[in-house]
Amino acid sequence: MAKFYHSFSVTRWRQMPFYSIFLGLIAINCLVSSTLIYSTKVAAQAPSINDAEMMNYARSLLRMEPARQQALQEIKKIIGDGDVPPIICNDSNSITKLPEKARGIAVNYCQRSQKIVEENQLSIDRFNGITMQLQNNEDLKGQIYNRLLRLQKSPNSP
Repeated sequence: MAKFYHSFSVTRWRQMPFYSIFLGLIAINCLVSSTLIYSTKVAAQAPSINDAEMMNYARSLLRMEPARQQALQEIKKIIGDGDVPPIICNDSNSITKLPEKARGIAVNYCQRSQKIVEENQLSIDRFNGITMQLQNNEDLKGQIYNRLLRLQKSPNSP
């Protein structure tokens, strides 16, 4: 799994909270997408994404972030100085490579992420389909970004 690299320093990230959160969420999105994929579909055949789906997708990303951060920190404590390997929920090999204590944390994160997606009225397949479309569609990225900003400013907005 490719790692997400960016040239901004930590100080610069703090000066750009919305942008940094957006980029972080897109990185999470790629991770979660790879963890939740049960079947792949050709992106060209993917149906268009309506406003409600975009908002539900953005809500899912925002709700996943704290769980991802917590799981990552807990796994880092267990692993120590080493890098946390990619965790792909539907690939048991990626989970079994983790130390035993970290496996439970990874499985719990995967289960919570799936539940979050479903609670936001998206199927796992639809969430993954949107993620696949995001990878090659700058306009869609901008629309999701705008929804993330709106939700961060007013979490109860439609």
